[in-house]
Amino acid sequence: MRWRLQRFTLTKAVPLTISRGTTAAVEHLCLTVDHDGCSGRGETGGFDTGLRAFDTGALEAELRELLPSLEPLDPICRQAIEPLLASLSPPARCAVDLALHDWWGQRLGRPLWQLWGLDRQACVPTSVTLGLASPEAVVDRLHRWRQLLPASRVKLKLGSPAGLDHDRALVEALRPRLEGAELQVDANGGWTPDQARRMLPWLAEREVVLVEQPLAAAPDDGAAFADLRGRAPLALVADESCWDLPDLLRLAPHVDGINIKLLKAGGLTEALLMARTARRLGLRLMLGCYSDSALLNGAAAQLLPLVHWPDLDSHLNLLDDPFRGPLQDGDLLRPGDGPGLGVEPC
Repeated sequence: MRWRLQRFTLTKAVPLTISRGTTAAVEHLCLTVDHDGCSGRGETGGFDTGLRAFDTGALEAELRELLPSLEPLDPICRQAIEPLLASLSPPARCAVDLALHDWWGQRLGRPLWQLWGLDRQACVPTSVTLGLASPEAVVDRLHRWRQLLPASRVKLKLGSPAGLDHDRALVEALRPRLEGAELQVDANGGWTPDQARRMLPWLAEREVVLVEQPLAAAPDDGAAFADLRGRAPLALVADESCWDLPDLLRLAPHVDGINIKLLKAGGLTEALLMARTARRLGLRLMLGCYSDSALLNGAAAQLLPLVHWPDLDSHLNLLDDPFRGPLQDGDLLRPGDGPGLGVEPC
């Protein structure tokens, strides 16, 4: 195998603010594997969940140290490759995992969703994200989204450093403008346990369908989720607390759903295992993203037929995305027809 690693910049059309800060642009890495006349691509980049943080420069160093050991191997023999990837951080492993999956699909001439036997007609609309801001700015952001797509599912970021009054003001300003759209809330770990206990019933009264990551992630946060579950008739979803299959199994008794992100999971290998397991356990799936291009979101889109709450809007808010994919019909995203990840360079 021959490997190539290249940096690229992604600039948001509208910067996104959450409880931990604001992002306007990021640097990501594209990893390409060439073998036997076929090429596969993967993507990674730094991100910060509060409890864990990764820097793009450090990810690049990890990958450059590992790649020479992969060169003598055959990409079709994943069992021989997996032990070499075990030492990588999840986002570094994601880049290699996606490139190998893409290569495999290219070699076979089929998209991954077909190779996995999934039904593309089972896909449902994605949510669009409204970051923390003033009530007027949040309403304006929804209007801007609706210039691009129907926005039938809206995710509102809460957990404002300004406190619960500001969070409530955002919800109240947005509700009259929803026009029948589903409203989801993501606190990104920005509430204390007492604040979360107060907010959940209040949000349920305003027909919010789910609350994502109300409390900051912690190694022992299962009990905190258990305390919140059932306090209001809305779904409780774990994001920053749920990285891999062991986290899923730890949290499964205490939540209604989990948010799978490829950079957290370490790629499609773990993400597919998590998705199948979650569905078997009766958990609903969210499929999320960070400041990702259409390459990472095209890879994630291969899982969309399994997902109840897609949240793959980051590439729709980019000024300089170097890739195309997944397929889009309004706010309905589907994995592409092309082989592998179904993603092509612009």
